[in-house]
Amino acid sequence: MLISILSWIEDQKKLKILNYNKNSESGGLWTRCDNCGTILYIKHLKENQCVCFACGYHLQMSSRERIKNLIDIGTWRPLDETLSPCDPLDFCDQKTYSERLKDAQERTNLQDAILTGTGLVDGIPIALGVMDFSFMGGSMGSVVGEKITRLIEYATREGYILILICASGGARMQEGILSLMQMAKISSALQIHQSAANLLYLSVLTSPTTGGVTASFAMLGDLIFAEPNALVGFAGRRVIEQTLQEKLPENFQTAEYLLDHGLCDLIIPRSFLKQALSETLTLYKDTTFKKRGVLPANLQNQFDLLTEEKIRRKYNQHKNSQNKKALFKKIQFEKLPDQLSLLNKFLYDPSTKIFDESVLKSKDLETISNVYEEYEQFSSIFREILISLHLLLREDTGHSL
Repeated sequence: MLISILSWIEDQKKLKILNYNKNSESGGLWTRCDNCGTILYIKHLKENQCVCFACGYHLQMSSRERIKNLIDIGTWRPLDETLSPCDPLDFCDQKTYSERLKDAQERTNLQDAILTGTGLVDGIPIALGVMDFSFMGGSMGSVVGEKITRLIEYATREGYILILICASGGARMQEGILSLMQMAKISSALQIHQSAANLLYLSVLTSPTTGGVTASFAMLGDLIFAEPNALVGFAGRRVIEQTLQEKLPENFQTAEYLLDHGLCDLIIPRSFLKQALSETLTLYKDTTFKKRGVLPANLQNQFDLLTEEKIRRKYNQHKNSQNKKALFKKIQFEKLPDQLSLLNKFLYDPSTKIFDESVLKSKDLETISNVYEEYEQFSSIFREILISLHLLLREDTGHSL
């Protein structure tokens, strides 16, 4: 009888993790701190970035709220918004996996447990992925793994600094091996981003970060930040205690424990996270010497099929012309070597100052947003040049770049 009561109490503690999200989404005005039990007004709690006024405990925070607090206004550009999971195993327990997905999507207004995109942090361009624990416990399925991998590859090609904010219970059991393979897929993409391209990757650990996420990309950051008292681990505490047959320290699997044992670089309160990231990115960007990486051939000059077909048609219009420079005139560039040199500087050198500092200091959000869009178009045109060169060289010599 005692064991069953203790089990019930433990289950109630686990359910309290979702208290904040349920209350806020159902239109409630109040919620309770999971740590000290203080009654909190949700409107004021959100203004304080979901940090308890009484004890400083960091409550669960949605991915959209994190993006709003981190990214400069008007600069967020989402990626792969339409990717949605399916049910390859026809998994069913008390409910079918398809029903669970539908319920989670309706409740959170998300397609899956992560949002990815690009934006500016105090004027510095980054690629950002933010996991959302309210969507099936932030579990990592095939869509989460695919979106993170695509984000990493995009950041690698564009020369962006990568930041991933982790909040997950681990791999999604309803997808079986398809979810577990995401660990290796993401780690492989990160190896190219960090080792081949020599680009920076920052990992931010929030509570909880456990299971397969901890065992893969969460702990692979060049710098690993964590929120205070964040739960970070692989297996559960009770499983480890029963396996080792010994009592674990009280602060085991907390951010502070990781910091003491060298597995974390900095514990930073949520209210100071943007400032800490901004200072870190500025130091990295302004470093006088950085070894330039070399991208693998399979990552260079990648285009979507529609863009490639447009360029191919442009080329076909001019392929019989005696002066093939008409092709480059068509895309409005004359000094091709200089432009290609500038292209390499923009795409593969993260220290390049993309924006005029006077524009950023003016804090004119509309101007900054317009400049950002111009850069995106600028980069896109350069990629058209590269694939055009590829087509020209392949026809003239039979070889590709």
